[in-house]
Amino acid sequence: MILFSFFGSLMIAGVVAFVFEKWGWTHNGILPSVFIAWGAVLVLFFVRSLFGFTLGSPGIDAIVGSAAALILIPTEYANNRRKRNRRDR
Repeated sequence: MILFSFFGSLMIAGVVAFVFEKWGWTHNGILPSVFIAWGAVLVLFFVRSLFGFTLGSPGIDAIVGSAAALILIPTEYANNRRKRNRRDR
């Protein structure tokens, strides 16, 4: 049962990352946003397993963790990098 909640959490994180990119809340790119969200879900899943700290069900943990990670990652850096690459061309 733990395996299903783990992979389900990863799928939810991927969907949250995709939605954040499509709605324009982050500007990292789809693949980097998915990796950022997966990393957050991994950390929250291990914290849940090791220490018992949880925000609710694994799905709620995945949504909150991936959204928090995507918001906390500095998207301004990605935007500045994109502008700099346009000037270099």
